[in-house]
Amino acid sequence: MGLPWALAEAQTFHLQGVGRLARTERAAAKQRAQQDAPAYLAAETARLHAARERMASEAEQWWQALLANDEDTVCEAVNTAFSDNPAAGCAVGMDGTALSVVMRQQDLDSMPTQTHGLTPSGRPTLKSLTKRDRILWWLTAMGSNIIATLKEGFATAPGITAIDLAVMTRLPDTQRLGFVAYGRWSRQAIESTPWRDPEDALRFLDIGQDVTCSITTTASGNLSSTVKPLDTTRVPGLQDLLDHAQDEPDTGDLSLAALNITLGANTPPDDRTTISDPYRITPFTEWKHGSVSEPPPAPIVPPATPTVLVPGQTLVLPEEAWQGLRIVFRFARADADLTLFLIGGDGRVAGDEDFVFYNQPATADGAARLLGKQQEGPHTVERATIHLSALPERVRRVAVAINMDVETGLTCGSLTHAALDMDCVTGAAWTFEPPADPNIRAMVIAELYRHTADGHPVWKLRALGQGWADGLDGLARAYGVDVE
Repeated sequence: MGLPWALAEAQTFHLQGVGRLARTERAAAKQRAQQDAPAYLAAETARLHAARERMASEAEQWWQALLANDEDTVCEAVNTAFSDNPAAGCAVGMDGTALSVVMRQQDLDSMPTQTHGLTPSGRPTLKSLTKRDRILWWLTAMGSNIIATLKEGFATAPGITAIDLAVMTRLPDTQRLGFVAYGRWSRQAIESTPWRDPEDALRFLDIGQDVTCSITTTASGNLSSTVKPLDTTRVPGLQDLLDHAQDEPDTGDLSLAALNITLGANTPPDDRTTISDPYRITPFTEWKHGSVSEPPPAPIVPPATPTVLVPGQTLVLPEEAWQGLRIVFRFARADADLTLFLIGGDGRVAGDEDFVFYNQPATADGAARLLGKQQEGPHTVERATIHLSALPERVRRVAVAINMDVETGLTCGSLTHAALDMDCVTGAAWTFEPPADPNIRAMVIAELYRHTADGHPVWKLRALGQGWADGLDGLARAYGVDVE
């Protein structure tokens, strides 16, 4: 943030409802903006600095609690880490430096009954798996999930030295939940064991302490062909859970069925949940109303039906758009990043500071800023703001571009429902759907540029939709950004 940005915000506020031809009123409004801008900038700078200090203090307190094995802190951190695991795990408590975890393993009945093979003539076919083949497949999958859960738990909570883990699944014979493996595994055992091949997953049986598994090896060296529940009386708490839980999902009481649902759901975050952003910039209107008692400004006009642009079309932006132009890029199916280039009269950026992208989301003065990317229903949405009146005079054009990740091999043709929307405080709005070109990986969707009309300076908008096959590297080089 800088003074030009603060001045642009203040002018947007004070010029609302003032006609373009009311020169005396406009001059007075701009004078008020010049008086308010330094105080607004100072207040926001102090507030953001205080927010950062508060968050740093909270983060340090949280880290110290995690290192000290505070039970609530450790369980919350570990369960957050477990939330995207294919085998749902749940940290349920601490005993000294040992963490207790319950893991929900995939049911044996859900495993495939056939696998690929070849006929005697070499043609592909499907062959039925024997009971013991299915058991081995299931046991290997369970071992893989156990090792992954243990490694993630140790990586998340650096203060724990061991994990007591119990594995729950639905038993084939009774269709009731039961425990099929449990034991204690130390950090040293997990971190010192090499994990390279799928067969290594079965080492969980050998490197733990007091490991018990319902799948055993018979006297002939074969795996047992049935999955039976373990005796839980050896482990305090497991038998109590089985004794008092009802395996009926419709009862109002806590049940193993409910635990099954809870542990296996991996419910994604609710897109409607509002997440507080401590670094959200306080709009000038909020700051002004909070610091000065005065009549509210004229109401903001809601966005009108946007003007649909076609490639090559240009138009003059209203003066109100200079004070704050909102940009929204929405798309689906693939991923893309919004990028801004502040370009001089020579067609190049003056320096890397005029290149706004995901690793540098704002210019030093805050005149151009990326606001982040989020999911809104089926679409991904990335927003940005540009204060044209706050841009240095050397900036003659602003290129609004997108780029794909070259390593994915995807192109702009992979995007669906892609559109660039712009609007300003007056409600004026414009939209442009860029071409889904399968031959390019970076594209300038639109361009903002200075112009002179009737002897007066103006800013114009041009819809483009032109790009580069080599992605962000080619796009950046075209505007003079050094790409290492």
